[in-house]
Amino acid sequence: MAEDPKSKKTAPKKEGKPEAAEAPGAEPKKPAADAGAPAAPVAAVSAPTAAELLADDANSKKIIKAKGAKNIAVGIANILATFNNTNVTITDMHGNVLGWSSAGRVGFKGSRKSTAFAAQQVAQDAARQAMSHGMREVEIRVKGPGSGRESAIRALQAIGLEITIIKDVTPIPHNGCRPRKKRRV
Repeated sequence: MAEDPKSKKTAPKKEGKPEAAEAPGAEPKKPAADAGAPAAPVAAVSAPTAAELLADDANSKKIIKAKGAKNIAVGIANILATFNNTNVTITDMHGNVLGWSSAGRVGFKGSRKSTAFAAQQVAQDAARQAMSHGMREVEIRVKGPGSGRESAIRALQAIGLEITIIKDVTPIPHNGCRPRKKRRV
C-alpha cells in the first residue's frame, strides 16, 4: 500500500548534513533559514466560496441520458396553469410524451401547488426528463390563467432549453355555454 506524500510530515533538516542524491531534473533544495521553524505547507487548502456552494445546489440533479433515449431535439412544452395546480408536459412534434410533471408530483400539497415557485420546480422536473431524451429546442404552449405561467417559461429557459415560440392557447368561449353563477366571497 503506497502512502500519500501529502499526508507524510517531514522533520526539519539540519544545514550541516549533506543531502541524499536528488532526482534527475529536480531543482536543488534551498536550505531553511531557521532550522527550528516548521516546514511551510505544500498547498494551502482554501474554504469554498458562497458562489461555489450555491452552484453545487443548483446543479445537484444532473441530466443523465435516459435508458431508452429517443434523441429527439425539437419538441413542444405544454404548460397548463390553473388556479389550483400547474402541469407541464413535454412532447415531440407528433404529441408523444417525453416527460411530464405536476406540482403534486414534485411534492407540493394544498394551496402551495398554485404558487409560482411550484410551477418553476414542475418545469425543471419535466425539462430534465425531456433533456435526457436529447431535447434541446422547445415550442411553448401556455393554457390557463394561473400564477405559474411566466415562472414555468423562465424555468425552462434557465435549465438550458432553447425556446422558439411562445403561444397562448387558452380556450375562449364565443358565447357558447351559459356561465356559472357568480361566485360570492
